[in-house]
Amino acid sequence: MQPISPSAPPLRGPVVAAQDWEQVAFVHWRVSPAAVAPLLPPGVEPDVMDGSSWVGLIAFRLGDARIGRLPPMSGWGSFTEVNVRLYGVDAHGRRGVVFRSLEASSLPAVLAARALFGLPYMWARTAQHPTPDGWDYASRRVTGSPVRHGPGFQMSIAVEAARTVDDELSHFLTARWGLFQERVGRTQWLPNEHEPWVLHPARLIALRDELCAAAGLPGVVDAPPDSVLFSPGVTSRFGRGTWLPARAQA
Repeated sequence: MQPISPSAPPLRGPVVAAQDWEQVAFVHWRVSPAAVAPLLPPGVEPDVMDGSSWVGLIAFRLGDARIGRLPPMSGWGSFTEVNVRLYGVDAHGRRGVVFRSLEASSLPAVLAARALFGLPYMWARTAQHPTPDGWDYASRRVTGSPVRHGPGFQMSIAVEAARTVDDELSHFLTARWGLFQERVGRTQWLPNEHEPWVLHPARLIALRDELCAAAGLPGVVDAPPDSVLFSPGVTSRFGRGTWLPARAQA
């Protein structure tokens, strides 16, 4: 298994996409590896630290999304995103994110991410606002029906901006240099790189979440989170995806 490093290995080959991640709230809960194993793509097992795997509820501003050498996607390439994610490891020891859902207010971005990368983006009304000591985030999934509301989310955090966090657990939860995604019955690895996170301790003030349950993780948010972190952000770049060998996905 590859060691956890706060610094990304350089991408091999061209950058296929890039985006800014700003005002990032990382909220995490410990879960049993057995609880998340059925939710991972073929060939990926739960990544474990101190006997636990983890569920992440992550909210942030995604800015200046761009594809290849094209300029930033003006108008629809910046929005608040909220995602539910798990952590997995493959037979090569690569540790990556597994997204269960991603909420975004830009319909063109949702359609592009689904078509180009197979990611489970959902069209939602999302927003975030600064508070005197932190940030508020909100999302409500668009259903197309005026009488039926999709899963929603509201969260407030307070940030200890004068302190930073730099330890093994924070690296485990945030220093992820790729993602695993199932497409047409196979699993793809999509690498990414960015500068090391600057992380601050944070505190959850309020949370109303329906996204984790909708992502197949009921009851997780009923308990207090086991980790709350905040980062001003990074600029992330993605490389060309590769497929896991078929024998590893059996």
